[in-house]
Amino acid sequence: MTCKVIVGGFYGDEGKGKIIAYLSIKDNPKIAVRGGVGANAGHTFVHNNQTYKVRMLPSAVLNPETQLLIGAGVLITPEVLIDESRKYNAENRTIIDNHCGIIDESHITRDKENSHLRNIVGTTGTGTGPANSDRALRILNLAKNVDDLKKYLGNVSDIVNESIDKSQSVLIEGTQGTFLSLYHGDYPFVTSKDVTASGICSDVGIGPKKVDDVILVFKAYVTRVGGGPLENEISPDEAAKLGWVEYGSVTGRQRRASPFNLELAKKSIKINSATQLAVTKLDVVFPECAGLTEYSKLPSKPRKFIENIEANLGVKVVLIGTGADINQIIDRR
Repeated sequence: MTCKVIVGGFYGDEGKGKIIAYLSIKDNPKIAVRGGVGANAGHTFVHNNQTYKVRMLPSAVLNPETQLLIGAGVLITPEVLIDESRKYNAENRTIIDNHCGIIDESHITRDKENSHLRNIVGTTGTGTGPANSDRALRILNLAKNVDDLKKYLGNVSDIVNESIDKSQSVLIEGTQGTFLSLYHGDYPFVTSKDVTASGICSDVGIGPKKVDDVILVFKAYVTRVGGGPLENEISPDEAAKLGWVEYGSVTGRQRRASPFNLELAKKSIKINSATQLAVTKLDVVFPECAGLTEYSKLPSKPRKFIENIEANLGVKVVLIGTGADINQIIDRR
């Protein structure tokens, strides 16, 4: 039984939801706990032709036996949390930390009306930046003070550490991507806190010695939403020809795109101390591998693509996404 941390390797939108949902079914973890920012990050995955979209709950919501936790470092939008817990029949297995910060309408208004955030940074307008600024000023309301959240409250750090000490399987889910980190990303075109593996562990309340594996998720190409640099960016027309056109699950904005970036991936591996890699949407770049679940059956071009990543980065690609459904995956663990 292990404690795994799953984080994004580029600018978010790497397919973390699919990987976590797959692991939640395959590994049947006792607990899945979400770190990261808040409802500005949407995780999407498909199972049995049904599309799931979660902005607050961990993507392990798919497994009815897994307890769903949200760490103290995460911002809560109460109506989003309550709606998701009811929609996915998870009210009785969802616990949010007493010290989660609360996003209210004033934060959303400030986010949308701030010209720097809206026009320069390209904020999602979900209130996370203003809420985190209030948290830094120590004036933000906390979950323990919100009546509508009383039945969800608990001490997440205690629960997670106790579960790890009992050798139970734990998944820790990050949001956004490494280069959207407030500290390690392309400032100011970043999110409002650190979202690297160490930051996610801090959100949840565990120390680094508790972690067995850090799975870094890359997409077979790079995308990002909003402002900021994107090396080797291609035009929207080129993206359309390649089938790389995507839209943000929260904002609906079209994502900018570029080819896989090995140098960026190397830096991401160092920052996160990655022990394993996942590569999603290989089928988008190489349609001939769509739906495959065995590595031995990969055609030569996609196989060389994976081998080149491993040779240059020195970390094994253990999970390879070959389609939208969570079971369209090659598991090499």
